[in-house]
Amino acid sequence: MFYLLYFMSALKRIRETKNLTQEELAQKSGLSVRTIQRIEAGMLPKGYTLKALVRTLDIPEEDLLNIKIVQQEIETVELPVTITENESANLALAKIINLSSIPVAWLPFANFMVPLLIMFFTKEKSRIIKQIISLQILLSIVCPVIFMIVALLKLGSRAVMITMVMLVLSNIYIILRNAYEMDKKSSLRYKLNFSFL
Repeated sequence: MFYLLYFMSALKRIRETKNLTQEELAQKSGLSVRTIQRIEAGMLPKGYTLKALVRTLDIPEEDLLNIKIVQQEIETVELPVTITENESANLALAKIINLSSIPVAWLPFANFMVPLLIMFFTKEKSRIIKQIISLQILLSIVCPVIFMIVALLKLGSRAVMITMVMLVLSNIYIILRNAYEMDKKSSLRYKLNFSFL
């Protein structure tokens, strides 16, 4: 288990040193993104997969498979549990992306555009960022539907206004609660079981 954790961080470190996202590495190597994710999670690459990674990253096989020496070193050293500098930067960016929805929370279809643009400009496509944007996309679909249902029921302008205000406040609450959870637990309180991205 210890060597798998090292292997994951070694491949991720090499990939990030080359300034590649998982998607870019998958495209250049001809492997699927899921394969890259599995390898970074601890799966040992073999055969074609190993050769494709070595060729694409322009590194010797030993850099990915030099596990025995590292395993002995890790077994004698106690590893502290800390958030790495890169994970901390990703979390900070995720907080910014999450909070960037607040100014446009009242405007359906715009509430996910600002976070989406930030994600594309920073080229950071971590799972937590995709979850934040996917949740905003879902809300931009569901909220107008609820609003239209209330409007079509002809409950009066007051009911329509209250519904609109409640939908905007609900979205702001979700954004702020997720920001709070990211500060305290480095995770999201409200997330989906799927991703639109």
